[in-house]
Amino acid sequence: MTAAPITRSVWRSLRRDTRSLIGLGVITLIVAVAVFAPLIATEDPLRINLIGRLAAPSSAHWMGTDVQGRDIWSRLVYGARVSLAVGLVSQAIALSLGVAFGLLAGYYGRWVDELVMRLADVTLAFPTLLLLIAMVAALSPSLGVVLLTIGIVGWAGMARLVRGQVLVVRQLEYVQAIRALGARDTRIIARHVLPNVIAPVVIAATLGVAGAIMAEAALSFLGLGVQPPTPSWGSMIADGRDLNLLRNAPWTSVFPGLAIGAAVLGFNLLGDALRDALDPRRIETAAPIAGVPTPEVEP
Repeated sequence: MTAAPITRSVWRSLRRDTRSLIGLGVITLIVAVAVFAPLIATEDPLRINLIGRLAAPSSAHWMGTDVQGRDIWSRLVYGARVSLAVGLVSQAIALSLGVAFGLLAGYYGRWVDELVMRLADVTLAFPTLLLLIAMVAALSPSLGVVLLTIGIVGWAGMARLVRGQVLVVRQLEYVQAIRALGARDTRIIARHVLPNVIAPVVIAATLGVAGAIMAEAALSFLGLGVQPPTPSWGSMIADGRDLNLLRNAPWTSVFPGLAIGAAVLGFNLLGDALRDALDPRRIETAAPIAGVPTPEVEP
């Protein structure tokens, strides 16, 4: 089966899946809010108004104000930019490192495989949040440090996934035939191995964005993420974590918490739908490895 029919089959499956429609809808809404934040925000998210502190939701302040009188809706809108940036950029870093190391380990094996997998084992041996806290605390907390740290910590799981897929693909007859005909390793990896491991990587990356958003919120809640006064959903929850505030002004924490939950739910639903849509057993007349190319001889 060629790539085009498989793509149509996957797209048809996604259109029929309620989870993908809900996930895409939530993600699209959050992206639109982040992109058009200056037009949607009703006030400057950094403007302090102590006279109007802890105001309840009203027509003037749709989601109320925080302990410093800042408009929660405006801060929520601009905070979407931080969460999306962390989720997408950190996963791009983890994806790049994980795919590169996973391809090398799975294709070449031997000492390369041992070195990469032992590094991955060391990384995965530590609890993710504790490792993130240690790395960020050792540096100066900022948005750039958070992006880089979450990306670096997340490479190990991606590398193990890619390695496992490559170990299967490299033993296929057509890959062995291409190697026997003298094709270079770089050509085999780029043209014939990598395309056949893309599906699980896409699924893992989609689910990883949700995890990165949660990680950033946790770091910001602890004061190790994006630094004030930059709006961040995690730091907004931290500002309202006082028990008295939770009782008398719950909107200071409820709304950013709902925003985090919606973003994570959207990416998780889309990832689950992609996992089912890309399952070869659900693709009509799909071969075990879709789109097996014709062997070519390297000139």
